[in-house]
Amino acid sequence: MQATDPLKDFISLELKDSIWEHFYTVAPLVVIGSKESQGFDLAPKHMATPLGFSDFFGFVCTARHNTYQNIKKHSRFSVSFVKPDQILLSSLAAIPRCAVKDFSQEITNQIPTLLSEDGEVIFVQDSYVMLDCALHQIIDGFDDYSIITGRIRSARVHKNYKIVSDEGHQKQIYDHPLLAYIAPGRFANIHETLAYPYPKDFQR
Repeated sequence: MQATDPLKDFISLELKDSIWEHFYTVAPLVVIGSKESQGFDLAPKHMATPLGFSDFFGFVCTARHNTYQNIKKHSRFSVSFVKPDQILLSSLAAIPRCAVKDFSQEITNQIPTLLSEDGEVIFVQDSYVMLDCALHQIIDGFDDYSIITGRIRSARVHKNYKIVSDEGHQKQIYDHPLLAYIAPGRFANIHETLAYPYPKDFQR
């Protein structure tokens, strides 16, 4: 009896190209705010994550973008976790990176925002989580890209999104859905979830 090849349904990808353009992955979608010489910059990012379970956060950026240069200069940035109904606002925040930049600043100025109490960082208004971060470290060397890490100085969560008990998680998420970025180029409105089947006595 001939053995079945366990890899017969898989296709090898060329590493010289971006492999991430050939399959879908699920990621968060946040908007990073940074201070410029005049005003502020907003930029959507999906390669973003908490760094451990304490007060560190990081995201991938490139020195070609204003976000990188702004944070390197001012040593501070904000993170806004936007809701599904704010997907268009996150898209508008990407306009300054487009080839055609006519009216880009005027458009991004129309995004509803909030300033920190000291006026040094900006958030997307009505985001469900807002983090104010001090630059911790920039790690260069991932080809053209870098990891920008920050220590969270302050954090706010909207009352409808705060987990307050071990019950009612499904209803809370159903009533107040989450936004996911489906890379490359799609997004999802998450309002149905299931509890993860942790093994008994699991500890992180």
